[in-house]
Amino acid sequence: MILTVTLNTALDLTYKVAALVPHTSHRVTDVTERPGGKGLNVARVLAALGHETVVTGFAGGPTGDVLRGLLAPLPVRDALVPVAGDTRRTVAVVDAATGDTTQLNEPGPAVTPTEWSAFLATYDSLLTDARAVALCGSLPPGVRVGAYAELIRRTRAAGVPVVLDTSGEPLRRGIAARPDLVKPNADELARLTGAREPLRAARDARRRGAHAVAASLGADGLLVVTPDGTWRAAPPAPVRGNPTGAGDSAVAGLLSGLVEGLPWPDRLRRAVALSTATVLAPAAGEYDPRTYQELLDRITVTELATAA
Repeated sequence: MILTVTLNTALDLTYKVAALVPHTSHRVTDVTERPGGKGLNVARVLAALGHETVVTGFAGGPTGDVLRGLLAPLPVRDALVPVAGDTRRTVAVVDAATGDTTQLNEPGPAVTPTEWSAFLATYDSLLTDARAVALCGSLPPGVRVGAYAELIRRTRAAGVPVVLDTSGEPLRRGIAARPDLVKPNADELARLTGAREPLRAARDARRRGAHAVAASLGADGLLVVTPDGTWRAAPPAPVRGNPTGAGDSAVAGLLSGLVEGLPWPDRLRRAVALSTATVLAPAAGEYDPRTYQELLDRITVTELATAA
């Protein structure tokens, strides 16, 4: 199975309005509610691709109960650890006139040392059956900033490949623990390395400890720097829509390709097709399978020269 970790789960709400105008009232024309957080988004896509998937992390309070209720019908196994605090909510407001999305993210519940210890026990037990692990998203209050580095070391000790998708100081500390793959976006990569040019920044991130680096370039696709080569993948044309969850779909594409032993160009092609199909989907974090299949053969993958 594939294990995804979401330490800061969320109940995702998507509101659609005719046009988003500051300082005015709005009539919401459509509401979508779904279990969220980056690792849960990754798990949903992995399951749709046919992979056995387990989710863990934290959930608590009335909002956590709603999240777990929404998670129950999905083809993923719930191994979330309960906490006393209430799971956060995120609100995406989609402007139907422009296609733009405004995102509002609440802070997560405070996690106690006892709750963290319970999570580590759950995590270690799940590692015994895991073929790969994805560590995704922000850290809730109470979880120390080096938490992902600790989880990476545990995962590597178990001989399981691990992907890290986070930002800021958790990314900096996590990358030093030598994950198999990190997937920052261009801004996160620039903040990590100080380099604005994505290829230079990705190479710098590899030198800091990551075995491979996949940089999200937004509408321009993905750039990946690996020991085996460097590639860039792009959709056939830029698309407008709701980008929420697009990066998580890319992680699912890369992770499923790793487990299946696909070559890097095929992993990239899958990741960009999934990401683009997610942007085009009406609900945040979902993707349309038909659009994905139509895009798959239209993704351009280009091998770049290796640095001297």
